[in-house]
Amino acid sequence: MSRTKPYVISKYLVMTAYKLVKANKGAAGVDKQTLDDFDLNLKDNLYKIWNRMSSGSYFPPAILAVPIPKKTGGERILGVPTISDRIAQMVAKLTFEPLVEPYFHPDSYGYRPSKSALDAVGITRQRCWENDWVLEFDIKGLFDNIDHELMMKLVRKHTDNKWVILYTERWLKAPMQMPDETCVPRTQGLGQGGVISPVLSNLFLHYVFDIWMSRNYPQIKWCRYADDGVLHCKSEEEAIILRGVLEKRFQECKLELHTEKTKIIYCRDGRRTKEYPNTKFTFLGYDFRRRMAVNPKDNSRFLGFTPAVSKSALKSMQAEIRSHKIHRKSHCSLSDIAKELNPILSGWFNYYGKYTPSALERLKDYLHYRLVAWAMHKYKKLKGRKTMASLFIKKIKTTSPNLFVHWKAEKIAMVA
Repeated sequence: MSRTKPYVISKYLVMTAYKLVKANKGAAGVDKQTLDDFDLNLKDNLYKIWNRMSSGSYFPPAILAVPIPKKTGGERILGVPTISDRIAQMVAKLTFEPLVEPYFHPDSYGYRPSKSALDAVGITRQRCWENDWVLEFDIKGLFDNIDHELMMKLVRKHTDNKWVILYTERWLKAPMQMPDETCVPRTQGLGQGGVISPVLSNLFLHYVFDIWMSRNYPQIKWCRYADDGVLHCKSEEEAIILRGVLEKRFQECKLELHTEKTKIIYCRDGRRTKEYPNTKFTFLGYDFRRRMAVNPKDNSRFLGFTPAVSKSALKSMQAEIRSHKIHRKSHCSLSDIAKELNPILSGWFNYYGKYTPSALERLKDYLHYRLVAWAMHKYKKLKGRKTMASLFIKKIKTTSPNLFVHWKAEKIAMVA
């Protein structure tokens, strides 16, 4: 009897997929199996995934629905696949993504191996200097509304790999297990939280928006990051026309623009002085608006239309620091607190410190006074003495500038 499998999938590819999933960490799915649980019987678990995918008998389990609060209120549903299913999806992603990535537009930045959100912020910053008007758009419920028939048509356009096609269709149809444990069938949309969903959504929007824009409006510069994007226009009239045609285009593809989040903005700065209701917008955690800037060539100051960390991002970061309840950790040393916070702070300062880093001073001040509260709880002589406690923390900052990542960065900046 032949032991040949109908689909050729290497065991090495499955192992590679496992390593990537493990590096990304993540919560358990409907089977409640964690990564640590999976590792207890690693060899057999990986063999089962390989064997079922190679034989055509792999059927994805239900996706766990996890409600996530939105910053603007309400909640969105994140779909969490099981560990095994995340590995299986990664196997497919590693096979399919290289086939479609070369076709993607250079101004598409989301979920791409050679692109980043900071790249998108940077190009948007540059183009806001070059154009007076911006049309900011947001697609309402992209991951919930992608049409399955259109999606599979695009998948087949880019691959004839039978197992990639087979399992992609099964992942699209995998039911969602709600918080009350009822299972809801899915007839549209992608699992937001699935490993393969980002590349599929990019493929969908590549045809719905990216190449459609390039073909019909080649003179318009734009930047898209997943379901958020900005278009740079020469006039308000051009932006109004574009908003209308985009609404129609997305409706044709069974998607909808978010009316509240789709706006026309006047990029007001020192040169542009027209009055307009909207003169700022938020993109990828950065507020773009008129603010004082410094010319690095001669240190002269001017009013520019530039990005800086958004108010909502600052509020969210302060809430994160507050959730660590530093002031109650009088049993910990300052070094312990630094070890706890530094990985988080490093990500924030690396991202939000790229453009207008001075806007992060509020966050630094907030963290300073949380540390002051810790000092007043830890040391009796500082209890109730905020000024003395503040001087105490500042002294430590001077003697141990490498303790916190932002202290170290300030020291390096001073030396430079």
